[in-house]
Amino acid sequence: MQGRKPARIGHFLMNPQSASPHPTGPGQDRAGTTVDASEIAKFTAMAEAWWDPHGDFKPLHRFNPIRIAYIRNVAAAHFGRDAAGEAPFAGLSLLEVGCGGGLLTEPMRRLGAEVTGIDPAPRNIGVARTHAEQAGLKITYLPCAAEDLIETGASFDIVLAMEVVEHVADVDTFIHDCGRLVKPGGLLFLATLNRTAKAFALAIVGAEYVLRWLPRGTHDWRKFVKPSELAHALRKAGMSIDQMTGVTFNPLTERWSLTRNLDVNYMLAAKPA
Repeated sequence: MQGRKPARIGHFLMNPQSASPHPTGPGQDRAGTTVDASEIAKFTAMAEAWWDPHGDFKPLHRFNPIRIAYIRNVAAAHFGRDAAGEAPFAGLSLLEVGCGGGLLTEPMRRLGAEVTGIDPAPRNIGVARTHAEQAGLKITYLPCAAEDLIETGASFDIVLAMEVVEHVADVDTFIHDCGRLVKPGGLLFLATLNRTAKAFALAIVGAEYVLRWLPRGTHDWRKFVKPSELAHALRKAGMSIDQMTGVTFNPLTERWSLTRNLDVNYMLAAKPA
């Protein structure tokens, strides 16, 4: 977001607790919010582990390179930038919804974007701010949800909601809110898990119980989202899918790669229709 920030964002920066959608604490849902209090409590409990590549978020650290490359390449092509350039996102404003400890916001800042990260868990925001300061990166972090930021009138060239959709209380409303934060001509990036038997076997049984890559209970298969459901939510929000790709993990090389198969993990880029 270029130039002067909307007044309400400035208020959040001066009074960060006023932006928190859960002043009464985890476990108490706020009416009309897409935030799932139980999910916030879950990730708040793991907040200190965000930057430990061998801790609870080890799979996300491994996943980061492929999603960074995907966002960089798709966005660079969309905005007519050189993806291989030193700062292909220079001059672009970028928002990450559900930024957690900042694993994705920091690489986006290094690509040249003016970055804002929001998360409804204040503890996550504290971890993200501290790490960015230590890294010498200028990133705006706010403890709020997407619906709170809409009230400020803010909008961004690029909005990211990666590995968040499967944790929200209302997918359609969440997608609508994210779409409202995208500038005309901008892009919305989403990454989530498909609700298939294969995804249950790999992402929950395999990752949480057999290999123990993630704490048990990290995911709820019932909240996984089929690509057709996400496409429907995007259409209702006045957006269209620009492109979609599956993502697969090779346990032998311990690397992620893009695939046409959408059975488990998938990512997409959407634009205002």
